[in-house]
Amino acid sequence: MSTPRTAATPPGEDAARVPLPGTGTAPATTARPATTACDLELVIPAYNEEQRLAPTVLALAGHLRGMPLTAALRVVDNGSSDRTAECVDRLAASGIPITVTGCSRRGKGAAVARGMVTTKARWVGFCDADLATPATAIDDAVALLRDGRQVVIGSRRCTGASVPVRQPALRRLGGAGFRLATRRFSGPVKDTQCGFKFFEAEAARRIFAHVTTTGFAFDLEVIARARALGLSLAEFPVVWSDQEGSSFRPFADGRRVAGELWRLHRTMHRLPPRVVHHAPAAFATPAAPSAPSAPATEGAG
Repeated sequence: MSTPRTAATPPGEDAARVPLPGTGTAPATTARPATTACDLELVIPAYNEEQRLAPTVLALAGHLRGMPLTAALRVVDNGSSDRTAECVDRLAASGIPITVTGCSRRGKGAAVARGMVTTKARWVGFCDADLATPATAIDDAVALLRDGRQVVIGSRRCTGASVPVRQPALRRLGGAGFRLATRRFSGPVKDTQCGFKFFEAEAARRIFAHVTTTGFAFDLEVIARARALGLSLAEFPVVWSDQEGSSFRPFADGRRVAGELWRLHRTMHRLPPRVVHHAPAAFATPAAPSAPSAPATEGAG
């Protein structure tokens, strides 16, 4: 029996009201969220991902089918020039409802925000099209959401995480510099950039309705805004492997990232973080099991 598939939004159309950078205003038109209510909706931002998308969707759908919840997948096509949208059409019989939403505003952050603010699910998350973190990590994220956490962050740097395939040395060096420069925004969160994050849906809307960063640093703004709102955050360890095909170029994109950080500083400096609870969650991963760690409480600062 085939699974019904919601009609795709044309790639050039906006699917939700999301504030435009630097304006605080939103497009005039609002489209209906692409899926009916379910327990979990997983958003996959995609730009020219024709080659990598099918294995990712099939792996996610295969795992979600075995979970004791209702789930849906949403691919947000960020202006692809290849056959990304057509690829989703061919995957409609994967056993999990899958939709395509267009996002004309460029940048991964814009694509993720499009899915977050329009979800009808109880919980919503996003992962990268390369599935660097395996689908099995969804189980740990949902367990934390069921436990009442509002923001759940997959981490390559907390106790129990495993990185079988590491990034090139230059990327690791750049990442270390990025973490040092952004500690004020990230607070106790050890890994802001892992593309595997989940949210209670209302918390996601509160965060992403105001996110203006669309490039590499958008994850950092998400965490900074979650902290400023006093939402409960938890990190959990994941298995993560570097994948070929990343569009990030350390030298060419470095100046753009610096500009994003400067704008984020100007935006966020009036919003002091007031996290009420931050707990590094302890889950044993297949590659590196760990013992439970005690919750850590963070004050303002």
